[in-house]
Amino acid sequence: MSIRLPIHDGSDAVSEGVVATVDLGSNSFHLLVARIQHGEMRPVHAHREKVQLAAGLKKGRLGEAAMARGFDCLKQFRQILDGAGPTHLRVVGTNTLRAAKNAADFVNEAEAILGQPLEIISGIEEARLIYLGVAHTLADDEQSRLVIDIGGGSTELIIGRRFQSDLLDSLYMGCVSYREQFFPEGNISRKCFEKAYRSAYLEVLKVRDTFIRKGWEEAVGSAGTLNAISAVLRDESGSGLITTDGLSLLRDHVCEAGHIDVLKKFAVLKPHRRSTFPAGIAITMALFDGLGIDIMRVSPGGLREGLVYDLMGRMAHEDVRERTILAMKERAGVDQANAERVAVFTRVLLEQAREPWRISDADGELLLWAAQIHEVGLSIAHSQFHKHGQYLIENADLPGFSRNQQRQLGLLVRCHRRKFPVNLFDGFPGDQVLRLQHLCILLRLAVLFKYVVSIEGEPRFQLDVQDRRLTLKFDRGWLDKHPLTMAELEQEQRYLKAADFKLDII
Repeated sequence: MSIRLPIHDGSDAVSEGVVATVDLGSNSFHLLVARIQHGEMRPVHAHREKVQLAAGLKKGRLGEAAMARGFDCLKQFRQILDGAGPTHLRVVGTNTLRAAKNAADFVNEAEAILGQPLEIISGIEEARLIYLGVAHTLADDEQSRLVIDIGGGSTELIIGRRFQSDLLDSLYMGCVSYREQFFPEGNISRKCFEKAYRSAYLEVLKVRDTFIRKGWEEAVGSAGTLNAISAVLRDESGSGLITTDGLSLLRDHVCEAGHIDVLKKFAVLKPHRRSTFPAGIAITMALFDGLGIDIMRVSPGGLREGLVYDLMGRMAHEDVRERTILAMKERAGVDQANAERVAVFTRVLLEQAREPWRISDADGELLLWAAQIHEVGLSIAHSQFHKHGQYLIENADLPGFSRNQQRQLGLLVRCHRRKFPVNLFDGFPGDQVLRLQHLCILLRLAVLFKYVVSIEGEPRFQLDVQDRRLTLKFDRGWLDKHPLTMAELEQEQRYLKAADFKLDII
């Protein structure tokens, strides 16, 4: 069966059904299938594979062996997904795919295996989703929390209250990358441990003042590395709480062991966790010392669960991306009336072009968001504001958006006026170029109509489209009475012709 499914299909809110998420982490790949019943998430199937993608990152590039491990895992996931039949599926990649220069090679094959787009999310977006997953496993109270997740290639820190994250950051330290750097070939020594600790402590110093100034009432660890530490402490002392004394005890134990093979003495430490356990302890100690943490409890929630709850929000029309676009408009002082006029014309054009150009619901959403923020660059300068807008969109922290979505959104804003810059599409996969050009053209026409409507009145038209040909039909005699509109359309004809598109005006 095909499982290329919409993240949000534009229908009424969905309160029942099966959803799935795939998290391609630097250490492990995770699959979670869950049933949504009465607005609650009930896990049906959880599967995890140790892939250690970060271990295959050499000189900024993923090696063939690491990619092969990932593809083998995804083929297993595909079999599970085919059987589960989710109505909504989201696939995300994290730190290693953010860092790899050849990430596109992995992404293209992964998408072919899963039949679903793979979103590479930013560290800040990863932090937001982790907090969402953890928050849903804790008591719904007003207590301020510091949530920490130590992954294979990065560590996320979040301060929030209830389900709202307020301060987020992502540090470049993880249990797999630190294992490769400080504990080569599985050897453990006090000297290696101290080097790992000092490196992590320096990373923590970058955010210490900001987080301490914000403050929190409770520290909570997310599943994974911190859960493994908690399990060993519970087995050793009877308490799963992570404390400074407990961490010191574990440090002494692992340094005395001398090699990761000896760590099998920790009966509750799963085999796949042994190789990264010393690095995880060093990073945790640096976090405790750098942030002044005395005690931490661990939650079973994390990125996988956060992805499910985020999907549930999108299904119920509570999409964080809508709030992100609204916040960006407000920060930039975007003219709301102008933005809404362009959005209105964009919807009209979109509905007429949707079927012949096979525009998906997700692309339709992207186009309408671009219409809302096409003038965001005016907050910097009027000259070349479309270029300023692209830069702002591509480089801002936009909760809910993947890196590729930000690139596409920035491209639409960049191309909404002046010459049609065909060369800017070169960085996208071939199968995406035409669909992005189609979206750009619709936005360009909507913006054109915005400029003339206040002078000549609202145009009445019909749009017919084929692959690279568009026909705009107006009421008889309307264009003769509206020379400004005609002049703008003739200029647009020339712009599109240079991009190998033909615009007919009738």
